[in-house]
Amino acid sequence: MRFQKLIQLSAALMLSALWPGPAKAATGGEPAAVVQVDVAACLAAVTADDMDRAGPPCAAVIDNEKTAKPDLIKALVARGGLFARHDQIDRAIADDSRALLLDPTLADVFNARGELWLKKGDKPKAVQDFGAALRIDPNHEKAKANHRAMARELERIGAQMAVAGKPSFNCAGARRPVEKAICANRELADLDREVYAANARVLREARNAGEAKTLQREQDDFIARRNAGFGRPGYDLKKAMQERLQRLNGVDGY
Repeated sequence: MRFQKLIQLSAALMLSALWPGPAKAATGGEPAAVVQVDVAACLAAVTADDMDRAGPPCAAVIDNEKTAKPDLIKALVARGGLFARHDQIDRAIADDSRALLLDPTLADVFNARGELWLKKGDKPKAVQDFGAALRIDPNHEKAKANHRAMARELERIGAQMAVAGKPSFNCAGARRPVEKAICANRELADLDREVYAANARVLREARNAGEAKTLQREQDDFIARRNAGFGRPGYDLKKAMQERLQRLNGVDGY
């Protein structure tokens, strides 16, 4: 019996050490004040869109290791949204990322972070987050719209990359010196392709067949002058192509 009582007493002492009672003040026997984590003040300041007022109460919640997980997520998402509205993109991404580590099922937060990545110009990360939001909630309207728009944008970029450095004509059949020069220079090749695309656009937008014929004659005249002028002293092929593109695009009053 005595041995059993000793075991019980030892267990009681261990529990007492792990879960101590109210702390005593350093200067006396009075219990120390228990700091309450109040997420409501943080949320109220964020709702008021007040950066200055939101700072201290939100930090008090987020930086307190005793904050309950649901309250921590609320504060992070709220402060992240506030940072986003005030164009503090990196800080907003940091808060959203931390919230998603705590709860990776937040479709709204994935979509919000995707929009932030988009503002930073990181389109692959944006698409990844929009896709994550849709995997969680396939009916998330904003994520669907964002993902669809980004998919089209990435497709367009891919198409541009596929033709980058390639002119409007097949270089395998290039015979004229000016054509060979264009094929040998990526910048000139891109300019040639842009001029060709701009001319095709103005022809589509012509009000009638007569106007389209006049516009095409202008393009043919430009090509003829380019072919004849290339290689002559003072002729600047790049400048000539840039000026033609400006005229087609209506820049500088043309």
